[in-house]
Amino acid sequence: MRTRRLGRTTVEVTELGFGSGPLGGLYRPLDDETAAGALAAAWDHGIRFFDTAPHYGIGHAERRLGDFLRGRPRDGFTLSTKVGRLLMPQDPAGRVDESFEVPATHRRQWDFSRDGVLRCVEESLARMGVDRVDVLFLHDAENHFEAAVRTGFPALAELRAQGVVGAVGAGMHDTALLTRLVREHEVDVVMLSGRYTLLDQRALDGLLPACTERGVSLLAASVFNSGLLSTPRPAPGAFFDYAAASPEVLRRAHRLADVCESHGVTLPEAAMAFPLLHPAVAGIVVGMRSADEVRADVAAFGKRVPEGLWSDLLGEGLIDPRTPVERA
Repeated sequence: MRTRRLGRTTVEVTELGFGSGPLGGLYRPLDDETAAGALAAAWDHGIRFFDTAPHYGIGHAERRLGDFLRGRPRDGFTLSTKVGRLLMPQDPAGRVDESFEVPATHRRQWDFSRDGVLRCVEESLARMGVDRVDVLFLHDAENHFEAAVRTGFPALAELRAQGVVGAVGAGMHDTALLTRLVREHEVDVVMLSGRYTLLDQRALDGLLPACTERGVSLLAASVFNSGLLSTPRPAPGAFFDYAAASPEVLRRAHRLADVCESHGVTLPEAAMAFPLLHPAVAGIVVGMRSADEVRADVAAFGKRVPEGLWSDLLGEGLIDPRTPVERA
């Protein structure tokens, strides 16, 4: 599996990264054995970039990822996590977490202060049982952006200057705020959720040009837009951006599938290949919850997509005319 360097750093990621949100019980519960099987399959298929966050299952994803990675050579993989939410212990009292299907043993507390960032990193390292992470992101700072850039980002830059981490940035879905961050601060990489996909190319408006100008890498997450693009044809009741897909979005997805099928390509194969057409995109990050999902995603990722598909999608007006149509 090919690797790419993040920005001007020495940190490298595999073009396909393992997103650990499902390990935290996203949408439905996940047992330890299935989680471990997913990670083992990812490793066996050459994935060496693993992304996580305290938010995912209020620490469950970090712990499960750490349990697996502690048995692997530390220089053999790239690990990223995120800051901005501290996990505060509480009595679960029979409750399940509001976002993930795990017991509500903790509550989240927003904190982008310097002390909050340093504490968040320390606690993540303890949960994972590792001595360092390679990449740190400000996480979901859309509603806390001023605090995140005033105190949170300087703390990340401090850790980078000390050599504690190799690359820093932010993981968000708001392209305008990420563009500000890239233009105004010394960022190495941003993780963009759902805004550079077959169904949504708004990152071309400002963010990707800014990344190109500033030498910043972009990691594309949520490339299936909450599942709508994860099957050859949109499934009944498919979600788009965490809500039921509208009739208009469903029609567009079916039109995309029509063109893909005419080239012998499935919708998920095209969805995984698309972001990497842009030279600023270093990789994609896909959430995986089982060994079968890993094998299916790796197979789709490895599919050779003919350039004629992209030309036809441009001709049909289904992707932005500014989209690069040759693999970076």
